[in-house]
Formats: sequence, C-alpha cells, structure tokens
Amino acid sequence: MDEAAKTVMFRNRLTKVYRHLSKQAKRQGITCYRLYDRDLPEFPLIIDVYEDRVYLSEYRAKHQLSEEAYESWLGNSLQVIAEVVQVPDDHIHLKQRRRKEGRQDQYQKTGEEGNVFFVKEGGLSFKVNLSDYLDTGLFLDHRITRGMIKAAAAGKRVLNLFCYTGSFSVYAAAGGAASVVSVDLSKTYLAWAADNFRLNNLYIPEQHAFVHADVVAWLDEAPADSYDIVVLDPPTFSNSKRMDDFFDIQRDHVPLINKCLRAMTAGGILYFSTNFTKFQLEKEQIAATSIADITKATTPFDFEGKLRRWCFKIVK
Repeated sequence: MDEAAKTVMFRNRLTKVYRHLSKQAKRQGITCYRLYDRDLPEFPLIIDVYEDRVYLSEYRAKHQLSEEAYESWLGNSLQVIAEVVQVPDDHIHLKQRRRKEGRQDQYQKTGEEGNVFFVKEGGLSFKVNLSDYLDTGLFLDHRITRGMIKAAAAGKRVLNLFCYTGSFSVYAAAGGAASVVSVDLSKTYLAWAADNFRLNNLYIPEQHAFVHADVVAWLDEAPADSYDIVVLDPPTFSNSKRMDDFFDIQRDHVPLINKCLRAMTAGGILYFSTNFTKFQLEKEQIAATSIADITKATTPFDFEGKLRRWCFKIVK
C-alpha cells in the first residue's frame, strides 16, 4: 500500500472515531477525551482532545523510513488530524521521540508560558500544559475515579499520595472533604496542585496541605488511624536521587499499601491504581477487610478496550 492510500485509510478511521466519540463526549459534557490510540499499526499515534487543542504522542519505535519519508508521513498525519478535528495547526501539540543526536530531549521543559491553558472537567477547572512536561497535568483515564472520590469525600479526611498536579485532591475538596493532604516529591507539581485549588476557589490553608516529601518515607512517620480516604497512584518505577531507595511497584506494593492502611481509620477506603500492565496484586499479604478490582468500573467510554492500568478499592 502506498503512502497516499495509507493516509486515506487513516483519515477514514479518524473521521469515524471522531464522529462517534465526540458525540458521546458532548452528551456527557466532557471536553477532554482520548480520540485515537494506535488503532492502525501504520499510524502508531495517541491523540487526545483537550477542548480546542490536540495532544499528539508518537509511538513509532522502529520504522524503515528515511528521514525525508518520515517527515512526509508525519506532515500528512498532522494535516489529517487538523482537518478531521477542525483545529488550527498551532493547536496540535506533538510529543515526539528524539530521532537524532542533538535534537532537544522530548521531556525537557521548554519554559514557554504560552503553553499553559485551562480546561473544565466535572464542573471544575484544571491547569494543563501540552508541551513542556512528560505529561499534561490531567490524566484523562481517571475521570470516573475522580468522580468517585468527590462523591465519597463529604466530611472525610483525604490523603492523596504521589499527588502529581492534585486533580484527585481538587475533586475531594469540591466534594466537601474536611481536609485534604497532598504529598509528592516534586515541588513543581505541588505548586501546580495549589494552583488548581486556587483556580477553583478551594484553597483553605487550615484544611488543605501540600507536603513535599518522599511518599514511602513520609508514610513511615504518618500518624495511625488519621485518614478516611486515601488515593494511591504511584509510578511503576522510580530511582529519583531524592528518594532513599529505588521504587518498583510490583516489588514494593504490599508494604506500601499496608503503610497506607495503618494510616487509615477502620472502614477507610484506599483507591489504588497502577499503570504496570503486568501487575499482580498480592492480596493475601495485604491487611484489608476487602479488596475489589474496579478497573472496569473506572474505565471511561473513550478508553474502552484501550486502558493500560489497574484500579482497586481496598477497605481497611
């Protein structure tokens, strides 16, 4: 199949899924959603819509294209996306792997303030950045899980570990949580989380704390029986110099979860998720009253058949 035929195939596929998913999103009042996830092997792209912008990730690992042919393929792909989704070229933000030595690292912060804008989800506002960081600031696949936290948060003491930009924390505060503690090793993301609180007029210093710490070490010192709801969404692996030891989710999830349970009140709920696709939960070693796999229940319409993470509801 020649390049032109492949481009037509991509256009037809993208048009079909956009027509279907955009209608579902509109019916549900959702403005940020996953549109396309490597549906065609010839176009290994992930396309996320963030209101009037597109976040595009390229996952072509090894191809046999020359540099010139590759640039042509990429240019054609971008043109199709712009036309189908009806966004201007400068509203498509491409996260592109580094192809040559000397090309800027794709994860290096560029520092362009113009890349920051704001989106709505669940009646709340969030700051996103589609260009400067490894991720955008809002994980779209946890949309339903965030809603669960909000629904359960009234009057509860909530702890959000590895909080990233604090979207779970914002939902908890919006749900009437008595207090929300957000812990992360990144000062950048903690500041981002605080910005999200202010954006929604939710920041009350007496109720909401942002803690800069290694989560694992912090839990060792956390007071027992102190939290009613805990959100735990750790990295699959981390060897940050700021941590006492490297972290591996499969190796370390049992002691980590048990530390969370120690900090929780009786009957408290832990929402635990991981992106490690081969993850196996060692239930028999976890000191819980009940453990439920809620992966399917927390899978949004735009991630059906595409979700590469697990989610569990663990009751102390």
